[in-house]
Amino acid sequence: MTAGRRDRLGKGLGALIGEYLAPEPGQTEISRVKVAAIVPNPLQPRKVFTEEELSELASSIRENGLLQPLVVRPAPGAEGRYELVAGERRFRSVTQLGWEDVPVVIRDASDETLLVLALVENLQREALNPLEEAEGYQALADRFSLTQAEIAQAVGKDRSTVANLLRLLKLPISVRKLLEAGHLSMGHARALLSVEDEVRAADLARAAVKEGWSVREVERQAGLAVSKKKKGRPASAKDPTVRALEGALEEVLSTRVSIRQTRGGHGSVEIAFMGTEDFERIFEALTGQDVMEVLG
Repeated sequence: MTAGRRDRLGKGLGALIGEYLAPEPGQTEISRVKVAAIVPNPLQPRKVFTEEELSELASSIRENGLLQPLVVRPAPGAEGRYELVAGERRFRSVTQLGWEDVPVVIRDASDETLLVLALVENLQREALNPLEEAEGYQALADRFSLTQAEIAQAVGKDRSTVANLLRLLKLPISVRKLLEAGHLSMGHARALLSVEDEVRAADLARAAVKEGWSVREVERQAGLAVSKKKKGRPASAKDPTVRALEGALEEVLSTRVSIRQTRGGHGSVEIAFMGTEDFERIFEALTGQDVMEVLG
């Protein structure tokens, strides 16, 4: 990726979408194009659009008109056709209403910008579920070789938030489906990341939904499962005070923490990390310093 493109992302998504909504110099009128000539954003991170929200928006548009134009780009290799850049919900709603044409702002946008603008629109509306958001970030990492720090800067979120969301993609498919459906919270799902046995993790997820477990209870059950796997036998209950301290550390560091006590008041603290970037995130949370600053 060139420095210019990184600088553009560094503006933050709010600035980026404002830039593309603003008219070009000399542009005095918004264009109108046929709805049938527009195809959805192929990089749209949001997968779930409920009939209720689309119907509500369609009713509002029918009553008040389209208050904000769609943003489109010329479709590569297809003259006279356009790809949606921003405004997926509005596009679906005007299609539902049977509109023949629609007001648009036409912009030349790279695939990178296409994905980033789709992310901002949904993030600003808190419309993405955690997995859709994670998949959007993963697409930025895969397609454009962005690091977690660069993604965090682009979307205006903490690096730890981006890292925690990306870790959700490591969950078994069955657990991800429960999260996507809203049966599990992100906190529940994160607690299950420490369980490497996918079958056991899925069992715990289903039990959490059925029994209505709190996040703390899922953490406790996940801890027991990990201990049993390590020792090959049922783990003895850990001191409640130690477990509470572990929970507090896990909340701050967003990863599994184990406090081990030995005689004489000695012991150790084990902090789990999943890859180099996760280690760097934890190091920064503990020291307040970037790893590269320390290494020079």
